[in-house]
Amino acid sequence: PPTFEMMATPLTLGSTDNPSGMALVSPYQTNRVGDPMDLVALAQQVQKGDEFIRANACNKLTLITDQIRYLQEQARKVLEDAKKDAELHHAACNVVKKPGNMYYLYMRESRQRYFSILSPQEWGPSCPHKFLGGYKLQHDMSWTPQEEVEKRDAEIGIMDKLLNRQTALPACTEPNFEGLSQ
Repeated sequence: PPTFEMMATPLTLGSTDNPSGMALVSPYQTNRVGDPMDLVALAQQVQKGDEFIRANACNKLTLITDQIRYLQEQARKVLEDAKKDAELHHAACNVVKKPGNMYYLYMRESRQRYFSILSPQEWGPSCPHKFLGGYKLQHDMSWTPQEEVEKRDAEIGIMDKLLNRQTALPACTEPNFEGLSQ
């Protein structure tokens, strides 16, 4: 059976006591007779390293899982918006729809939906059908509900300013945290 002295000698791989030029265990500590705590401490350090590696991998996988959930939610929203936009484009309309204009959706007694350029306020008390909502036709041919138009226009304004200010983004190989540290 192996003796403590045999277990306390430096570990060897192949024919060298220093694999990759690095001693696995200090010869000073392992050549001392009667100190079994050296190998126990080494084993504890390896175990602690394994625990940290596992925790780090779990944290990274959790982050990826959260990102996947976020992207799934974004994909669901894109599909819902596309369905809503397609339904609105299929509503009857007797005028050529132009991006940037507001259109007002009504429903006849026959359940047919149609767009008008007249708002319920412009119709006044003679509004002929049930009003369903106002929508602005965007330049990408999507529809923005009337209650969100101001917010959407502000977002588009910001993007326009960014595009007008920088015709081309500078080449950047390093992360840029400018403006985030104050």
